[in-house]
Amino acid sequence: MALIELEDIHISYPGQPAILAGAALQLLPGQRLSLTGPNGSGKSTLLRVILGLQAPQRGTIRAFGQPRTQETDFHEVRRRIGLVFQDADDQLFCPTVAEDIAFGPLNLGKSKSEALEIVDRLLSDLRLAHLRDRITHKLSGGEKRLVTLATVLAMEPEVLLLDEPTNALDVKNEARLIEILQGLPQAILLVSHSAAFRAQITSAEVEIREGLVRPVGP
Repeated sequence: MALIELEDIHISYPGQPAILAGAALQLLPGQRLSLTGPNGSGKSTLLRVILGLQAPQRGTIRAFGQPRTQETDFHEVRRRIGLVFQDADDQLFCPTVAEDIAFGPLNLGKSKSEALEIVDRLLSDLRLAHLRDRITHKLSGGEKRLVTLATVLAMEPEVLLLDEPTNALDVKNEARLIEILQGLPQAILLVSHSAAFRAQITSAEVEIREGLVRPVGP
């Protein structure tokens, strides 16, 4: 069973060419897929559609085997699919790293002690424990990116949507991000302008072109 299935997705705005015009996409368990295409082709839009953050004018969205049409249908989807935003500052808003990572588990009903246990375990697993009590807004761009991934992983998602995750990363932190992602069990849908990064994280590519999603390569 596919984790995510999009069929015949249409999104357009008055007076502008259609962004998506019949787009279809499928993500299978364990699959690592890159979504490519020029700027403005609809890559980030498609990620928002998956999470119900943007409704198409037409088309079918299925996640985890169920059709998703109403806002309430997407509450479960957002618990099971984690999105790493293009801009880390859009995702980090608590005073310290530990508080930011604990925020999601607390909202899932974990106790404070349970949430902090998740924080410590996750930071240890990711070898980021040295950032635990740092002030979030004083982190470097690369450190923010890694912490953003940690906040998403704290929710224990089954699928990761990564939107330009190498933004603001220096060579060292990009290498660390690659190492972390390669060791994760989740299915991944990746948007990245970096062909070298895509090659290390995913095994297949599709491209948005003229509002449709087309396979890339053999």
